[in-house]
Amino acid sequence: MHTPTARVAPHLTLFAPSFMPDADQAAALIEAKRAARRQAQDARAACDPAMGAALAEIVLRDAPPPAGAAIAGFWPIGSEIDIRPLLLALHARGHPVSLPVTPPRGQPLRFRLWQPGAALRQEGFGTFAPEAAEIAPDWLLVPLLAFDRAGNRLGYGGGYYDRTLAALPGRFALGCGYAAQEWPAVPVGAHDMRLDAVATEDEVIRCAEGRR
Repeated sequence: MHTPTARVAPHLTLFAPSFMPDADQAAALIEAKRAARRQAQDARAACDPAMGAALAEIVLRDAPPPAGAAIAGFWPIGSEIDIRPLLLALHARGHPVSLPVTPPRGQPLRFRLWQPGAALRQEGFGTFAPEAAEIAPDWLLVPLLAFDRAGNRLGYGGGYYDRTLAALPGRFALGCGYAAQEWPAVPVGAHDMRLDAVATEDEVIRCAEGRR
């Protein structure tokens, strides 16, 4: 059993004052997110992707998806936590599991059915996806650079998951990351979608605010 730890990343002062003109607020948010991504990537680089085995155990024990739910996973890149043990376990339990296909900018992700051992082709941003039928997920595993307990998520800046979650109302979104990726507050804008929960190698955090 894994005991939750209090490893919260240092927090930058990132929010634009409310009295700023709209254009200035937008510019300040862009710069805040850019600075936050640099800091979050540096912190994540010190983490061990193999912690994904512990994350899988905790998700299956404390927050398993409903029977038969179609799962959207992701193939880890770089120093992302390795959720492949969870994908294998969910597939073994009979869940349809899919991986995202990166569309042109401005569009939501699509998801193709994945089987263990399936050939994968490289997609945009270094991700991988199979050549298979597309499915609509019920339960999404979402990568991240940073998160907070309100369910706010810092991604890579393309907006793909925000558009995807907005297009899939009512689906459950579980962020997947390291405990060290938790921030007191993540800089967010009006179109940033919250997560329902976040899983780490230590615990599943049910987010205070949940999906907007």
